[in-house]
Amino acid sequence: MERSGNLILLIALFFMGAVTAQENEVITKEEAIALALERNYGIEIAKNEVEIAENNQGIFNSGYLPTLTGRAGAGYDLNDRFTEPEEGDPLDQRGIESNSYNASINVGYTLFDGLGRYYNYKSLKEQYDLSKLQARETIENTMLQLLSVYYEIARLTENVEVLKDVLQTSKDRVTRAEYQFDYGQSNNLVVLNARVDVNNDSVTLLQTRQQLNNTKRDLNVLLNRQVTDKDFEVDTTVNFIQKLQLEAFIDEAEANNVSLLQLDRNLAITDYDIKISKSGYLPAVDLTGSYGWNFNRSAATAFFPGSRQTTDGISGGVSLTWNLFDGGNTIVQIQNAKITHENQELQKKQVELGIRRDIANALGNYENRLYVYRVQEENVDTNRDNFERSEEQFNLGRITSIEFRQAQVNLLDAKTSLNLAKYDAKIAELELLQLTGQLLNIEL
Repeated sequence: MERSGNLILLIALFFMGAVTAQENEVITKEEAIALALERNYGIEIAKNEVEIAENNQGIFNSGYLPTLTGRAGAGYDLNDRFTEPEEGDPLDQRGIESNSYNASINVGYTLFDGLGRYYNYKSLKEQYDLSKLQARETIENTMLQLLSVYYEIARLTENVEVLKDVLQTSKDRVTRAEYQFDYGQSNNLVVLNARVDVNNDSVTLLQTRQQLNNTKRDLNVLLNRQVTDKDFEVDTTVNFIQKLQLEAFIDEAEANNVSLLQLDRNLAITDYDIKISKSGYLPAVDLTGSYGWNFNRSAATAFFPGSRQTTDGISGGVSLTWNLFDGGNTIVQIQNAKITHENQELQKKQVELGIRRDIANALGNYENRLYVYRVQEENVDTNRDNFERSEEQFNLGRITSIEFRQAQVNLLDAKTSLNLAKYDAKIAELELLQLTGQLLNIEL
């Protein structure tokens, strides 16, 4: 029963390995980023918001263009009229018809509105810049999320390779133990212990492969790919930025951080809001012009004959409107706009402090993880030497299978810890780059 269970497990691993062994598509980091920029729903929404802001800051939404209105109308009357003059016979008229037609083209243009239109146009320009920064923030967050998943796939991929080597070593140990048992050089307990270790290594490999497949599906969702798409591999190469370059990024962080740049745009917008509100103190000058055509046909009466009248002509005018007192609404708007601007200034100071703290924390975190990564590299070398010597001693029968297994487990833990430390350090570097505003400017 135990042998059949082992056989089924090994067959499952064989087929999973065969599928993995097939040549799969390799998605590089650059390709993944390009696909995300093209397909990710969140980024597409952000791009559409930028397009809306671009439309809003155009000339057609500025108020600087005149208005042109066309009007036309027609009227028809049908009446009965009974007239009794003081002298003479009464006049009874039935079905009296009268018609009227009119058409006109009207032009209006605001010559001056207290500069409100000018500052509103400037504010729309700032809002467009703000929308681009918001889109950039969305792209940065998506990119960080994308690379976190990408590097998790890389880590699990390397762990699978490590576990495959461990499993193969455990299988070789079972074969050796079975030969020794057959020739009376060991007891059945040694064989059973070796088989238990194979089972444990097989289960760990299966679970890691399942985690890898699940994480690949997560990446497919971020890239807007079908989760049932064919399998793929990722690039497991990791490069770190030079220290001097990273220090330069940190020195310029406050000028490039996307959150601070957005606050600068908000400050400019609220400053324009104050000026827009102050335009309520000034008069507005409007120009109007029109061309009109009218036609009227009236029926005859007891005293006047019927007539037809046609008129057409051009008219124009200028008007000045000055709201001398609007009940205090303009005063309140100006006061509130100034308070809002002051709040934006306070918020920027608060965010600046938080950004400095976050950068210091991220830098310390990155340096710590990078140090752990270097230590784990040395740890792997040490455990590899220990495992190779233990393997030699085990083959010579000088140490027990338990001691050999411990050396094997130590090497496994060291390698997986190295993979974790390497990708943890890279994610910490990416988080630091995002805070310095350089995440979209570097080669990964």
